Amino acid sequence: MMLWEISRGDAPLIVDIPHAGTHVPDAIALRMVPAARALPDTDWHVDRLYAFARSAGITLMVATHSRYVVDLNRDPSGAALYPGADNTELCPTRTFSGDPIYLAGEAPSLAEIAARRATYFDPYQAQLASEIARVRERHGYAVLLDGHSIPGAVPRFFDGRLPDLNLGTADGATCAASLQALAQGIVGGPRFTHVVNGRFKGGYVTRHYGRPDSGVHALQLEMVQDCYMDEEPPWRYDAQRAAPLAQLLERLVVALSEWRP
Repeated sequence: MMLWEISRGDAPLIVDIPHAGTHVPDAIALRMVPAARALPDTDWHVDRLYAFARSAGITLMVATHSRYVVDLNRDPSGAALYPGADNTELCPTRTFSGDPIYLAGEAPSLAEIAARRATYFDPYQAQLASEIARVRERHGYAVLLDGHSIPGAVPRFFDGRLPDLNLGTADGATCAASLQALAQGIVGGPRFTHVVNGRFKGGYVTRHYGRPDSGVHALQLEMVQDCYMDEEPPWRYDAQRAAPLAQLLERLVVALSEWRP
C-alpha cells in the first residue's frame, strides 16, 4: 500500500496531512490491544476538510498509515518537541489517554523502530521534501500548511480545553511575519477561539521544513475536533457543524496560496 496520497497543483502552497491515515499492517495490528486497533488518536476527517484543495490548484499530500505505525510529525532523533511536557514517540506506545497501545511484551524494540523509520518515515519525508523543492523551483518560494486535529481536552498533554484553532510557527521562526499575520487574521475571526504559538507551536514538519531565509514558509494548524465532528466513537463527521470551519479553511488556504514574500 502506498504511504501517501498526493494531488499535485501549480500553486505555491502545499497542504500536508500526516495523521489522518488509518492503515496498520497486520503484523503490527495483531500485537496491539483491541482498544488501540480502533485508532482513537487519528486526526479524523482532516483530509475531508481540506479536500477542496485538489480543485484549487494546491498540492495536497495525505498519509495513509496510522500514526501508531510511525509518527510523521516527530523528530526521528528522539528530541522532544516540547521539553518538560509529555511527548509522544516516533513509534507511540501509549494512546493520548495514556493507555498502552501494545499487548504486554509486544512494544517495538529499538531495531524495529529503526526499521519503521526506514520503511515509513524516511520515504514520506523524502516525498514531501521533493514536493516542496518542486514548488519552490516553480515560484521561487513555497508555503507549507501542516494540517492536524485533536480532541479539545487531552489531560495528558494540557490542562483545560484548547482554543478551537491553534496556529503554530515555532514562535515565528518557520515563516515570514507577514504570512503569520495573514493566517492569524483569518483564524482569529469571531466564530472560533484561537491562539498563535500556544500549547502547539508546530511539530517536526513545520520546524524541519520552515526555513523562510531559504524560501520555505511553514505553518501548523491544529483544530479542535468538536468544531466539526463527534469526539467519541465512531467519530462521526458532522457536515452541518463543520460548515463554518470548512469555509474558514477555504479562506485560509486561498489566502496562503495568494500570499507573496
